[in-house]
Amino acid sequence: MEEGPDTYRILKLRAEILELGSAIRQLQREGLDDAAAQLLIARKRAQLEHLVKANAAGRPL
Repeated sequence: MEEGPDTYRILKLRAEILELGSAIRQLQREGLDDAAAQLLIARKRAQLEHLVKANAAGRPL
């Protein structure tokens, strides 16, 4: 993958998604509400999907 701003954004979003997934699992183990974290991770996944598709098509964002 070519290094550039989009590559950095993709890597950053992936890291944020992993961190949110960990937080969600912890909230679930403790029996706490994880709705806000679930919504945030869904948004991050959508952003990542859009960025990856745009990057693969060679379109600037």
